[in-house]
Amino acid sequence: MGVFNLFRRRPQPQAELPSHSGYYATHDALDYDDWDSRLDRLDSALEAEEKKRLRWWQRDYWRGRRKRWWLGRILAAIIGLFIVLVAWLAITAPLSKSLEPIAAPQITLLAADGTPIARNGAITDEPVAVADLPPHVIAAFLATEDRRFYSHWGIDPRGIARAAFTGTGGGSTITQQLAKFTFLTPERTLTRKAREALIAFWLESWLTKDDILSRYLSNAYFGDNVYGLRAASLHYFYRKPENLKPNQAAMLAGLLQAPSAYAPTRHYDRAERRMRIVVQSMVDAGYITEAEARAMKPPALDVRTRNDLPTGTYFADWALPGARELTEQGYERQTLTTTLDSRLQNIARQVTQRAPLGGAQVALVAMRRNGEVVAMIGGKDYAKSPFNRATQAKRQPGSTIKTFVYLAALRDGWSPDDEIANTEITEGSYRPRNANERYSDTITLRDALARSSNVATLRLFNEVGSEKVIQTARDFGIRASFVEGDPSVALGSTSMTLIELTAAYAGIAANAFPVEPHAFAREEKGWWETLWDGPGSLSGRTHDDIQGMLRAAINDGTGRAAMLRGPNFGKTGTSQDNRDALFVGYAGDLVVGVWIGNDDNSPLAGGISGGGLPAKIWRDFMNGAMNVKAAPSQPAPREQNDPGTPIEPLDVPGLDDIPLGDGNSRLRIRDGEAVFSTEIDGIPVDITIGEDGLAVDEQAIEEARRRADERRFEAIRNRRDERLRETEDAGN
Repeated sequence: MGVFNLFRRRPQPQAELPSHSGYYATHDALDYDDWDSRLDRLDSALEAEEKKRLRWWQRDYWRGRRKRWWLGRILAAIIGLFIVLVAWLAITAPLSKSLEPIAAPQITLLAADGTPIARNGAITDEPVAVADLPPHVIAAFLATEDRRFYSHWGIDPRGIARAAFTGTGGGSTITQQLAKFTFLTPERTLTRKAREALIAFWLESWLTKDDILSRYLSNAYFGDNVYGLRAASLHYFYRKPENLKPNQAAMLAGLLQAPSAYAPTRHYDRAERRMRIVVQSMVDAGYITEAEARAMKPPALDVRTRNDLPTGTYFADWALPGARELTEQGYERQTLTTTLDSRLQNIARQVTQRAPLGGAQVALVAMRRNGEVVAMIGGKDYAKSPFNRATQAKRQPGSTIKTFVYLAALRDGWSPDDEIANTEITEGSYRPRNANERYSDTITLRDALARSSNVATLRLFNEVGSEKVIQTARDFGIRASFVEGDPSVALGSTSMTLIELTAAYAGIAANAFPVEPHAFAREEKGWWETLWDGPGSLSGRTHDDIQGMLRAAINDGTGRAAMLRGPNFGKTGTSQDNRDALFVGYAGDLVVGVWIGNDDNSPLAGGISGGGLPAKIWRDFMNGAMNVKAAPSQPAPREQNDPGTPIEPLDVPGLDDIPLGDGNSRLRIRDGEAVFSTEIDGIPVDITIGEDGLAVDEQAIEEARRRADERRFEAIRNRRDERLRETEDAGN
């Protein structure tokens, strides 16, 4: 042991360190907690310094930041969305809209003489103010519609929960209802409900509770086409809302749930039962006592104003959009005077009703040369069919469009006495034929339009060019869809409305085009406006030429059934297969268009053509409108079976016209010859007696005979088919 101890390293004595406190204390007084906290802060500082050096695409960059980053961005997105929605509401749903009636106010249309003709629109009146209403009126509506109205913020969670639990009611507050019928559609979707809630919060932020309730009561629907509490109280009880009795207020409050079903004018028993429910709701809400409820009797109605005018007519339906543009938005009822002439409208109704139309429909529109519509018939019976055939139906105009082919030729330098080939067309893919199969080597433009020659018109159309013809029609206000280069345009294949066509003829009559048909009087343009923005016009010679050609179409052409005693101008039109029959013309200050056809576009029975029944209706209307009577300088005839029958126009000198029979036949003296004009099955026939003896239009008679045979054979077939059906029915 001793030897080994000699080689063992002995520990050296060490100096004793002084005791102290601090970071390097080695005795029991060392503060370990403070040391650890300092180390933690040091580690955090180092970690933060390291993260500053990281980039966003590095994974370690998002450690510890992800939750805070997403939370901040979501909060910012919500705030931004809210700002956007508020801005959207401020633009698309201004507060002023809640002050406007939700239905167009009532408009009464008057004829030019002040006669009421139609009343359309909702019954409205001035808005109400909650501050002016008795407490029991407010209580009746709050008890049944929104008991917590003055305590919620536009949305009532209790009401929603109650509706979900009971299964009754929708849980919508009065604010929500105002938002719905003022700004939104009545659709039932979650999106609409969300928008409704948002608008409700918005309304609550900008309006007081009384303002919201006032606007709600001023717009709510109460049945009988009545909107607003003031209009409803006057309508049902002839009493201002400020003076409503408790039972009257309760009945009105009950109407809001189902206005049409509870309207007391039609369903008083239902309205009474609903009133009892409202009264009990007022008891439950603490507004009245049980004793007051039992003492409340059903109110008596006092309806003093009833709408004895039609809500619509053919003319009123057409005029109403223009009437809305002329009136300011508001609750006040409006009365507007139209251009309709009551006397002329009655004449139009009479002549169309007595016309032998069969199953066909009829339309008539009459206007002044400046476009003021004075009479309108859109069909045989508005109650059965409000579809307006004068303004809505687009049908082929037939030969009435030929006027603008010849007018384009006159504007292009042609003369009415110029001749054009009138032979049958044998070349090309489009080969129309003349209706009466009458042809000649040549024909003047005047006679071609008067006799409505298809082949001559088509050749003239090709000579002038489709572009010029279409441009002429456009100049006169026809906006139909013409196809350039289509030869059928010349014969009326392009569909258009009767009022559009009649307005184009008005442009010819006035020599100022285009003419815009209108239902309300307009101020005449001053000379300065006319100078810079005036209507177009034809040269004096061109205007005289086209008028002379239109006059010839009546005096010597297909429109002889439309003859008047004074100057008159017009053109017949018949579409393919006699589907449409028209006559459009003018005399004096009146321009009138007449159309006959079937709604299903089927051929007219009896082969009605434009020179037949439409021309007669036009003539009868013009005779009545212009008060056609015997000339004052001439003694009245001793006997006159038909005072309204027209005679020869006075614009043809030296002619006497003797009406015969029903007025469809007449005897004229022309160029030393006696001409007997009549109709056979709607076909004009002339029998001339002159120096050469008796001349009869054999082709026309043959055509009439052919039509008569066709109708006779058709009748035989119908009778045979009827007997076969009867035999089959008897066998069964």
